[in-house]
Amino acid sequence: MTVPAPRLAHIAEHASVSEATVSRVLNGKPGVADTTRQRVLAALDVLGYERPVRLRRRSAGLIGLVTPELTNPIFPAFAQVVEQVLAAHGYTPVLCTQLPGGVTEDELVEQLVERGVGGIVFLSGLHADLSTDPARYADLAARGVPFVLINGYNEAISAPFVSPDDHAAMRMAVGHLAELGHERIGLAVGPQRYVPSRRKREGFVDALGSTLRMTAGEAELLVQHTLFSVEGGQVAAGALLDKGCTGIVCGSDMMALGVVRAARERGLEVPDDLSVVGFDDSQLIAFTNPPLTTVRQPVQAMATAAVGALLEELGGSPVQRTEYVFQPELVVRDSTAPARPRA
Repeated sequence: MTVPAPRLAHIAEHASVSEATVSRVLNGKPGVADTTRQRVLAALDVLGYERPVRLRRRSAGLIGLVTPELTNPIFPAFAQVVEQVLAAHGYTPVLCTQLPGGVTEDELVEQLVERGVGGIVFLSGLHADLSTDPARYADLAARGVPFVLINGYNEAISAPFVSPDDHAAMRMAVGHLAELGHERIGLAVGPQRYVPSRRKREGFVDALGSTLRMTAGEAELLVQHTLFSVEGGQVAAGALLDKGCTGIVCGSDMMALGVVRAARERGLEVPDDLSVVGFDDSQLIAFTNPPLTTVRQPVQAMATAAVGALLEELGGSPVQRTEYVFQPELVVRDSTAPARPRA
């Protein structure tokens, strides 16, 4: 199918400029403001015309983005920002997704290296799993491939890390529920081998100690490690409800939805009988029933910083091998409410 030649009048009307301006942009002539030039090029894209070869941006190279499964909406949210920032700097992002029982992270990395990627962004990968061997990342660095890691700091890996402050997140969530009068607060979080799970557990125990004067031993009894999924949250909720919890903090929004499901199966209402706090604040969480109170990860800032660190490395300016920690934000919606007076 042949793409029709651009019609100047059509493009000019869409971009709100003159036909002469469109002509200058298409012919690469000077004398056009950059914002106007971008508006004309955007009109070309929207109207389905191909850009002239001279105006097509050449890729600065390939950058790999290795993510877990994409069913949890927080991962596509990170991927979208990473891809946008890379594209804005002229790089072509290559998205690689790990699937249970499918291609492993090591296999994905090997495929990326074989294709000559300039660097790799890892999102919640094996680096966050303390049961795995971190030597794979030293091997990657030895091959001359720079990389940056999001979520899951591991001191055994020499690389820039970008993380949310999990301890602060738990202080916010527990403090919010305590202010609402909840005295029995539980935590539903992922497996202990993951760094984010351990940090949330530590922050939760500390928060219960400072707000409700619980001992560490008492607080530990209110932690349920499970899968980072709706089903995992549902299982954890059953155990925490049996322990008399009237408020539950979750390690992810998906887990929080499982907690809501478990409460309803017992005939309980959220938030009248049980208050629930999630973690992530992915795009659709504001539209759940009820809209979920959650701790928002600063996705835009974290993803932008991660790409920025990688681009510095690619530009020959090594970035400090340390962890850059970003502050989360408590977003209060309708899944939390004052605790009912005890009978």
